[in-house]
Amino acid sequence: MGRKPTNNREKLIETALELIWLESYNAVSVDDICKKAGVQKGSFYHYFPSKAHLALETMDDCVQQHIAEYEEMFSADTPPLERFRKMVKFITQQQKEVSAQLGRVCGCPFATLGSELAAQDEGIAHKVTDICSQKTVYYQRTLQDLVEAGIIDKNTDTQAKADEIFAFIVGQLIMARIKNDLKYLEENLEKALFDLIGVSQQHYGSEKLRA
Repeated sequence: MGRKPTNNREKLIETALELIWLESYNAVSVDDICKKAGVQKGSFYHYFPSKAHLALETMDDCVQQHIAEYEEMFSADTPPLERFRKMVKFITQQQKEVSAQLGRVCGCPFATLGSELAAQDEGIAHKVTDICSQKTVYYQRTLQDLVEAGIIDKNTDTQAKADEIFAFIVGQLIMARIKNDLKYLEENLEKALFDLIGVSQQHYGSEKLRA
């Protein structure tokens, strides 16, 4: 769902993401991935000892792409509410593009893999936890800026709230996948997120006018 693969390893990673995201980890076999990628099975095992190892590499690839995007969205030069607004737009646009490409709403790839494999594979469980931690760092810093700007309550536990934000977004993406419908994300996600954060209507309204 990103750059065009240039070698067999990248083809396998890109194909695994597409198939696992569209279906599920357990529903997709190594044969399925190789056939879709146009790569011989021997080449698969040259790069990856198992399907679980490929899943980890797939998640790593997603994380690296997301880090670059989050660095831009959550730049300290951007007003804090606008950072969250950019994130909502990014999430919604990404889901629309993937839905158009794969034919259905696919939700969060980390949640899809993590929910299936966290109890089965310790490495993937740690990887999912690491992804959560990386994203919540951006949320926590932005929440602290909102506290310092007087936009949200000064007694806000920014770390706990950052964890809530992550769980809320993942939950909404899971529901969008279940319903195969992006309407809620497109129409309500931004306001629901700001309500969760504790942004007053006064601040939210004035920020909207400047956006």
